Amino acid sequence: MFRFFKKRVQKNASDFILPPEAQIQFWRKANRKMKWGISEEEFMRIPNAPPLSAKDQADGYVGAVLSYGFGDDGEGNADAVLSGRLAWGFAQKRTWTQTWQCRYIDFDKKDHFRLRPKAPPRPKGFYYAKFRPGDDLLSPTVASYLKSLSGDTGCGPEGLQMITLSNPHIAERMNKRQIAFMALADYDVAPYGYEDFFDCLQIFCSNDTLGLGIGNVDQVYPLFGIPSLRFDDRDNIQNAKT
Repeated sequence: MFRFFKKRVQKNASDFILPPEAQIQFWRKANRKMKWGISEEEFMRIPNAPPLSAKDQADGYVGAVLSYGFGDDGEGNADAVLSGRLAWGFAQKRTWTQTWQCRYIDFDKKDHFRLRPKAPPRPKGFYYAKFRPGDDLLSPTVASYLKSLSGDTGCGPEGLQMITLSNPHIAERMNKRQIAFMALADYDVAPYGYEDFFDCLQIFCSNDTLGLGIGNVDQVYPLFGIPSLRFDDRDNIQNAKT
């Protein structure tokens, strides 16, 4: 299974992430449908997608994902939980997609769901992050992956927005078992509340159903890879604080 997923990602790396123009069009359509109020001025200010360097490509990065930071976390950054919740709400309203959600996921309760404390804050508005699929990380636990991080980070709202909105073909590939499911390591879940955060968010597509589940950070889930994000010189993240 490990080799199968890895071969698929390498073979299709050039088209894993859609071109910026296509991602922007998907964002426009979702904004109109959901009435999120993202202005035309914001769309016009979207920066150019950062190119992949030779090091990025050697490290397995396959493209830049366009994301949007909604709300405010009280410290001048986007509300990363709200950003993910709105993307999932969009998926639930699409008539051509069946969805399933684990009953222990509650975006609206701070003692049940959060951006992990050591994750970089997410900026408000549109921003790009370079994306690395997790198909070569099927055996590490999320806990060990997080301990190994140096500069990069796991997926949070970017993963939800990518699969439900800006790059919907990824869910189709999951459904066909062409790529691994994904553990979104920057989202902490306390399934029983009381801030007992020992799970992370998982997203998958199987049997034509897009699903949102959870997994213990200390357990291995063979069908789930752990994707990573990389911010160029951390410019986007620094902008969150200005």
